[in-house]
Amino acid sequence: MNPENAPSLAMQLGSTALALVLVLALAWLALRALKQFQNRSQRGSGGDRGNRGTAMQVLGSVGLGPRERLVTVRYRDREYLLGVASGGVSLIDSWPEGEAVAGAAAPLSRPLP
Repeated sequence: MNPENAPSLAMQLGSTALALVLVLALAWLALRALKQFQNRSQRGSGGDRGNRGTAMQVLGSVGLGPRERLVTVRYRDREYLLGVASGGVSLIDSWPEGEAVAGAAAPLSRPLP
């Protein structure tokens, strides 16, 4: 390639920067589309779309160890207490939504000594 016909350094940097901006814009658009698709798929499932009780909702989680957790989940107007470990998920208890769990401790009115 002749040095007279070679593109200048500024032209090379400009075209590289333009290509980078184009790739970043395409990645941003792809991520937005993926997020929209994910949001649509989480709005409910089956024939009960639009009903409040169909979407699964995580109410709380407590770590018991490095890979074990207790998770409270609401699904179809029931609440579930699940044990989650590396070996799988186990149902510990379930109850109707809004009903107090039998044997649950009342909140403390004063701090412990």
